[in-house]
Amino acid sequence: MKKIEAVIRPEKLDIVKKALADSGFLGMTVSEVKGRGIQGGLVERYRGREYLVDLLPKVKIEMVVKEEDVDEVIKIICENAKTGQHGDGKIFVLPVERVVRVRTGEEGREAI
Repeated sequence: MKKIEAVIRPEKLDIVKKALADSGFLGMTVSEVKGRGIQGGLVERYRGREYLVDLLPKVKIEMVVKEEDVDEVIKIICENAKTGQHGDGKIFVLPVERVVRVRTGEEGREAI
């Protein structure tokens, strides 16, 4: 099993969620986060003054999937979150040692 953490633009969340659900990937945790990458933030103007917004609003999607589903999930997220501009996000894949469903006590693949 693998944990996928995808940090994407907030306006892309509904599109990505629907595409994942349409492919049978329903379980996820979504958090509102702030961050920056290569772009280092944005310089904005307000009332004639410039100021740096260096932590931009993002959304983090966390999912645990079977190892054989990782590439498909990554492809779905990339296809639906991409704008072609800096700040589209990142996807991280981490190993998951153990999963336990709280309600039933099931473990492993059955708990996903």
